Amino acid sequence: MARLSSGSGDDSILEVLHEVADAVRVVLDQNTDWGLSGKRKSQYQVDLACDEAALAILHGAGCQVLSEESGVTGGDGNDSLFVVMDPLDGSTNASRGVKWFATALAVLDQDGLRASLVANQASSTDRWTATRGGGAFKNGSGIQPTSCTELGKAIVGVSGIVKVKPGWAQFRALGAAALDLCLVAEGVTDGWIDFNSHGGWDYMASLLVCREAGVAVGEFNDRELVVRDHAERRTMVAAATEELLANLLDIRTRHAQV
Repeated sequence: MARLSSGSGDDSILEVLHEVADAVRVVLDQNTDWGLSGKRKSQYQVDLACDEAALAILHGAGCQVLSEESGVTGGDGNDSLFVVMDPLDGSTNASRGVKWFATALAVLDQDGLRASLVANQASSTDRWTATRGGGAFKNGSGIQPTSCTELGKAIVGVSGIVKVKPGWAQFRALGAAALDLCLVAEGVTDGWIDFNSHGGWDYMASLLVCREAGVAVGEFNDRELVVRDHAERRTMVAAATEELLANLLDIRTRHAQV
């Protein structure tokens, strides 16, 4: 297996990320146990199996990893790349047969987000990738958001339940933040609001996809979205345009005041 470092090329990094997603897909295809692990709230046995398969590859490539399931592990020096990972985002969807769940992988170097992959594990083909300064892609084709600026015309994805009248056209609550954000990047939905908060593994891979696609992104409390600590939580908001982002952040503010 190729060893990765901050000097590795983007193609080499993405190749390893695809290998991780493929390994997780094998676990999912073979899985018959959809029970809870009993180790952490809402953690399934399959989450741990997916994590184990992913870590074997990432550790083998010399990466340090922050995983939702196992915290920070691995790494073999200051030149190691840092991977923030959710091996199975949307595991409840997967356990119930809802075909919207993913493997999300964000790679950081000393300058921040370097590369990312979001693989829809309910699909045999759909994968979103991005590299810093290199654009965002779905299945190899470039993507971009809509040009929606009017809240009243917007279709907005959400995580959680809004407590105010938002004024948007429609909303969708699909249950896998990494994939939900990629829909904004490719222009399927116009925005996304987190009405709870999430660990970096849930959104950081999609954050780079969104940024490289031209999506306007913000954090409800104006905090840095790139995190390396398992305990850190953030509240991300994304929109096709800056005008719509301002409206969505206002909704999130009003929600917090109720």
